[in-house]
Amino acid sequence: MQCQESKGAREAGRLLPTQWQGGGGMQNDTEQRRVIIEAVQPAIAAGRFPIKRTINEPVVVEADIFTDGHDLLSAVLCHRPAAPAHWTEVPMVPLGNDRWQGRFTVRQLGRYCYTVQAWVDPFATWHEALRKRVLAGQEVTVELLIGAEIIEAASQRAAGADAAQLQAWVRRLRLPPETESAERAQLLLEDETLPRLMAAYPDRRFAAASRQFSVVVDRDKARFSTWYEMFPRSCAPTPGQHGTFKDCEARLPYIARMGFDVLYLPPIHPIGQIHRKGKNNAPVANPDDPGSP
Repeated sequence: MQCQESKGAREAGRLLPTQWQGGGGMQNDTEQRRVIIEAVQPAIAAGRFPIKRTINEPVVVEADIFTDGHDLLSAVLCHRPAAPAHWTEVPMVPLGNDRWQGRFTVRQLGRYCYTVQAWVDPFATWHEALRKRVLAGQEVTVELLIGAEIIEAASQRAAGADAAQLQAWVRRLRLPPETESAERAQLLLEDETLPRLMAAYPDRRFAAASRQFSVVVDRDKARFSTWYEMFPRSCAPTPGQHGTFKDCEARLPYIARMGFDVLYLPPIHPIGQIHRKGKNNAPVANPDDPGSP
């Protein structure tokens, strides 16, 4: 089964898996998608042909991901079996010079699909700017109110206890101005739960995605093995007779002792009724030639 993509996605060079289009969905105004994803590797002929791996082997994916300005980005590597299945996401990490990397492991035989998705991350951008202002000893009251807006939007995408925790931060950041803003900012920067929650409920309305790529997963022997080619008719124990599959089976221990682990048989075709060839490729078959009645 192939990894399918729509005609429009092929023309645009971008693809967004269908389940990512919920929760507000992608807007038609592509000008608001500021992220560019290029040079996805591994890929053969820009993804027209599948790469190959063996079972339980990692697939390390890299891509150039960048945007205009100084906003920070987030990116995920998404993968699934080619058969209808839910996408699994793995965070990608920046390697430097706009290069990002992620990896997943193929656990079953067959075909997998993978794609890269990235978006401008308002929270990460705000969080980093707040850290710099606090280190510089600047007033951050306005910055805390901006952060409250970002966190409140994420709380609306969350549910249950996660939404409650995010709302608690919103109330904390919106305390009256007379409350010490530097102390509140420092508490936020030291908290490890808030970044995790915000990463779990990002705003992907304007996310960009690469096309889908394929990987074919084979058995371990597809990586390296020693092949022995055998012609069944030549395996008869008695000269002049034609070998059978039983005769081939009897020779398997001998072949294994020589170090071979794969047995290759030439194509076997049914015997026709006319235009048969005889011994040594003779154009005419005699009654006692192989295959003749």
